[in-house]
Amino acid sequence: MIKAGIIGSTGYAGQEIVRLLLQHGDVEIKWYGSRSYIDQKYYNVFRNMFQLVDAKCMDDNMEELAEQVDVIFTATPQGLCAKLVSEDILSKAKIIDLSADFRIKDVHIYEEWYGIKHASPQFIDEAVYGLCEINREKVKNARLIANPGCYPTCSFLSIYPLAKAGVIDMNSIIIDAKSGTSGAGRGAKVQNLFCEVNENIKAYGVGTHRHTPEIEEQLTYASGKDTTIIFTPHLVPMMRGILVTAYADLVKDVSYEDVKAIYDEAYKDETFVRVLDKDAAPETRWVEGSNYVDVNFKIDSRTNRVIMMGAMDNLVKGAAGQAVQNMNLMFGFPENQGLELVPMFP
Repeated sequence: MIKAGIIGSTGYAGQEIVRLLLQHGDVEIKWYGSRSYIDQKYYNVFRNMFQLVDAKCMDDNMEELAEQVDVIFTATPQGLCAKLVSEDILSKAKIIDLSADFRIKDVHIYEEWYGIKHASPQFIDEAVYGLCEINREKVKNARLIANPGCYPTCSFLSIYPLAKAGVIDMNSIIIDAKSGTSGAGRGAKVQNLFCEVNENIKAYGVGTHRHTPEIEEQLTYASGKDTTIIFTPHLVPMMRGILVTAYADLVKDVSYEDVKAIYDEAYKDETFVRVLDKDAAPETRWVEGSNYVDVNFKIDSRTNRVIMMGAMDNLVKGAAGQAVQNMNLMFGFPENQGLELVPMFP
């Protein structure tokens, strides 16, 4: 049994971590951190936790927390974890950070895209990018995990097999992505009100979205070639889910069977990545509430391009589920423990 603390437990991703850990079996949650709800019962913030969690919310005191737990989840906005982390804390507890503070290895790129000064760049090189399907062995020995972003996770896993195989032109990639409103967090924002998002779809962060350099960096590692992409996210009127449709020029003459074999080989041992049957397009409804990512592709011989597709739940595999998957690897639990969630439908 390990002990866990959650900083930012009253956000959507934080509450999802609580939901997953409550059914894990080998984890005890010791600390429900929340600056907005200090001393309030957790179940009064999330009534689905009534008679499941009796604890009160506590302040985000990472130094005190590190004395009490084995692992700290930080489900907080950019900049907070970098301000709180220290060598003393990391010597006592492992940290899984759901923000972008340690995802990008070039601190100058981070500061340019996020518009803030990095408070602890000395830990960037040590931090492991926690995409388990790619960095599994590094995750096992890490004490600081940079939990990947939701858009980057879905985008990367959709494109990765062909990037690694050298089948596509890495500077021709265009990613069209769509997300439900929970991806914007729980904070009150006019643009996320029901009347603003219902019966509407819009692009946002066009050419400037902060997940762009994260996706480029990981695809560069995968392909061994410097990668520049066009990434355009869209907000759609649903609560959960991400759908990615990515396009790239082919640089090799390949058949459906060739590409299918590449995907099957890449993900043959992966519990949470499902390569769909021919002509089946990923849909968010078939992964909702689960840690699965459904991927597939279509070759467009007329334009000599390939269309790569992926769907996942942004709060599970895109945030909390991936964090728990990382925790399982770090502490020697079965990787799928607490994550064997059948997708919800309807």
